[in-house]
Amino acid sequence: MSKESYTFKSVDLNSDRTELHDLLNLTGCEVSINNMAPNTQAPFFHYHKENEEVYVVLEGSGFVYADGETIKVEKGSVFRMAPSVKRCIKAEENGIRFLCIQCKENSLAQFTFGDGAIDKTIEWKI
Repeated sequence: MSKESYTFKSVDLNSDRTELHDLLNLTGCEVSINNMAPNTQAPFFHYHKENEEVYVVLEGSGFVYADGETIKVEKGSVFRMAPSVKRCIKAEENGIRFLCIQCKENSLAQFTFGDGAIDKTIEWKI
C-alpha cells in the first residue's frame, strides 16, 4: 500500500478550532476539534442541507440549542444532529472541548464488522 493511502499529522489540541478535512485529505467526512472559551458561544446558529453531525464532548460543559430546545452537555456527552436541525453550542464557565464529525446523512453503507476485514498475517514491528 502506498504512503498516499494513509496520512499522519499533529495538531495543536488547544487551538480554538482545527478542521481535519484538508489536513488529512478526507474524502467521506469532515472532523473538527473545537475549544470554546468560558461563557462563549458559536457565533451563529446553523443547519445543513445534506450532512448530519455527531458531537463528542471531551472536556468541560455547556448547552446545545437544537430546534428551540436547550440541552445541557458535559464531558462524555455524545449526540447527533440531523441536517435540518437548527443548532448552536454555548460553553459554561469552564469552557468546552468537543469533536464534531460531519458526513452525508444515510451515506454509510457498511460499518465496523460489515466493512472491516481481519488480516491475521500481520505482526507488529516496533
